[in-house]
Amino acid sequence: MSARSIGLTDALYDYLLRNSLREPAVLAELRAETAAMPDGGMQISPEQGQFMRLLVRLTGARRCVEVGTFTGYSALSVALALPDDGRLVCCDVSEDFTSVARRYWAKAGVADKVELRLAPALESLDALIKEGGAGQYDLAFVDADKKNYDGYYERCLTLLRAGGLLLVDNVLWDGAVADPKNNDKQTIAIRRLNAKMQQDERIDVSMLPVGDGLTLARKR
Repeated sequence: MSARSIGLTDALYDYLLRNSLREPAVLAELRAETAAMPDGGMQISPEQGQFMRLLVRLTGARRCVEVGTFTGYSALSVALALPDDGRLVCCDVSEDFTSVARRYWAKAGVADKVELRLAPALESLDALIKEGGAGQYDLAFVDADKKNYDGYYERCLTLLRAGGLLLVDNVLWDGAVADPKNNDKQTIAIRRLNAKMQQDERIDVSMLPVGDGLTLARKR
């Protein structure tokens, strides 16, 4: 048997979903609506959303921050797993996409857990730090424009408490990070952050082949 991670055929992926996925109806509805949109491919996979819900519960997270919300699938996944007094700050710039998110947060009864900040995410994260948020967050998720990934990473580390968990999405970038011929700005930015996290003594780290690649980093 090979020691490497298994590849997923369509049949095996369908099997994974049938035998693992416990997707609430409201999440399935949001996923279907988003998939029909022109940019629907930006949505995270359902098994990743379920994994995030599990991580929220495993870590006992109460205060979370998300960078890049899109139509809200990841945020709704986190909010559903948070306790009643849990809170999630979402950073995004699109009123159109997040209007879909707001509708589903309300439908799921978790709108009171979510604070949406519509501004460039670096500005929103800096504001959270200035408001006394440094070291106060339990979990952070980064899934936004790739050229600013390093800035998001550093600010999220500042916001996280010791033992807090940072999730960085798209770290495999559909395989582009391993293609030496691919040197567009987004790919370079992801490669640089991947290399940085692998060497960063401030964190414990593991890169997983979940979705488009997901790195888990625990702040020491």
